[in-house]
Amino acid sequence: MTPLLSHDRYCDEIAHQVDLLRSVVTSGADLSGTVPTCPEWSLEDLVRHMGGALRWVELMVRTRAEEEVPEERVPGAAGPGARGDAAALDAWLAESGEQLVAALREAGPDTKVWGWAGILNAGFWARRVTHEITVHRADAALAAGLHYEVAPEVAADALDEWLQIVEYVQRTVPHDPAGELRGPGRSIHLHATDTGPEVNAEWFVELTEDGFAWRRGHEKATVALRGPLTSVLLAFYRRLPLDAPELEVLGERQLLEFWLERATFG
Repeated sequence: MTPLLSHDRYCDEIAHQVDLLRSVVTSGADLSGTVPTCPEWSLEDLVRHMGGALRWVELMVRTRAEEEVPEERVPGAAGPGARGDAAALDAWLAESGEQLVAALREAGPDTKVWGWAGILNAGFWARRVTHEITVHRADAALAAGLHYEVAPEVAADALDEWLQIVEYVQRTVPHDPAGELRGPGRSIHLHATDTGPEVNAEWFVELTEDGFAWRRGHEKATVALRGPLTSVLLAFYRRLPLDAPELEVLGERQLLEFWLERATFG
């Protein structure tokens, strides 16, 4: 499926998401506090991970990398030397975002660059980073107790991309846990309850012996997940529990839980 957003819009969204993540850093939140949705990280760890990822992608796009670049070869990827310095962390994150957006804009979407999901161009990275930072910003906001929202078209495209990547992993990594999803007569329906027809925020995922297929639209399924689009996105990324008050699960909940345990990559 063709991405919903243009290359320029992805670049704009990365810049926007970096600014929003920076606002968490400078909000006075405890940088040493644990991130509930990524309990192996503190809030500062999460920000350093995201900033390092921005610099890693920037290097690959700028140099037109033909293979994966080891993270230890990325200048400045570790972030500021001193921990707990919100101002230094904020400045480093801002620079990381600016450098990546500049590299992506200069490259354009079709420039050949190594990628890990079968799409070998800079456009893959513009889209992937958009959704990586969108979800990790949710982690940061939840850790800091701050409000989180995302534009409907960005959330919808994030779900499209998520399904495309899981589909790719099932085809190319035979022993990945996602392979356990194969089987007849099972399906999942995602239904956003707060968007209009222009977003078409419904998905039908059909599990088969050969893998799975998915498409946009409203169809009866073995299990359905309903709720606001942002909440559906976060639940599918396992950032929000299925029993959250704004969500509704209809049908065989065990199938949805089975899926989420085996088809998560972010």
